[in-house]
Amino acid sequence: MADLQVLEYNVGDIGTNCYLLVNTSTKETIIVDPGGDAPVLEKNIAKLELKPVAVFLTHAHYDHAHHAKLLKEKYQIPVYVHEAERKTLGDVRMNASAMFGNPETYEADVFVKDGQQLSVAGFDIRVLHTPGHTPGGACYYFAENKTLISGDSLFCGSIGRTDFPGGSMSQLVRSIREKVLVLPRDTKVYPGHMGTTTIGTEADYNPFL
Repeated sequence: MADLQVLEYNVGDIGTNCYLLVNTSTKETIIVDPGGDAPVLEKNIAKLELKPVAVFLTHAHYDHAHHAKLLKEKYQIPVYVHEAERKTLGDVRMNASAMFGNPETYEADVFVKDGQQLSVAGFDIRVLHTPGHTPGGACYYFAENKTLISGDSLFCGSIGRTDFPGGSMSQLVRSIREKVLVLPRDTKVYPGHMGTTTIGTEADYNPFL
C-alpha cells in the first residue's frame, strides 16, 4: 500500500480546498480542484520536489476548475472528471464562471464512470458519482488509505448547495446515503470547503442526512 500525504491549500476567490495527494515514496502527486492560485501551488510543488501526474476535478464549478488548464499545461498531465460533467464544463452558466464575472469554459482529458477503479500515482481509487450539487459531481475514494475526497457533495455537518443549474437536493442526499455513508466509519473526509471530518461523524450528526 502506498502511503498518502494530503496537503491542503485554500485557493481562489471564495476559498476552495485544493489538495495535493502525495505518494510519499515516489513523490507522485494528484492535484485536486485547483480553483485558483496556480502560482502558489507551483511554488510549493517545486519546493517539496513533487511530481504531479494528474488533476482530479470533483466537479466543474469555477471555484474548483479555474486553474486546471494552467496546471495541465505546466506539468503536461491529464485532467479527470466524471462523464456526466461534460455539459457543466462547457456552459458558463452551469459552471458558475459567469456568476463570478469571469465567464469561461473548461476541458478534461479523462472522463470517468461511477464505480470505476483508477490506478494513479500508485494509489487505487474508486470513483463515486454523487450528483446533486452538479450533474457530474463525484467523490474519489482511497480505500487502502481510508480517505475520501468529497468535493462539494459532503461537508462537515452539511452538504453542497443544490440551487445551481443542474442541482437536485433529492439526488444529492440519496447518492450520499447510498454511496458515501456506507464507507467505513473511520474514513477521513476531505471536502471542497470547510474542515475535514469522518464518515462516522457525518452518519451520526449531519442534519441533512
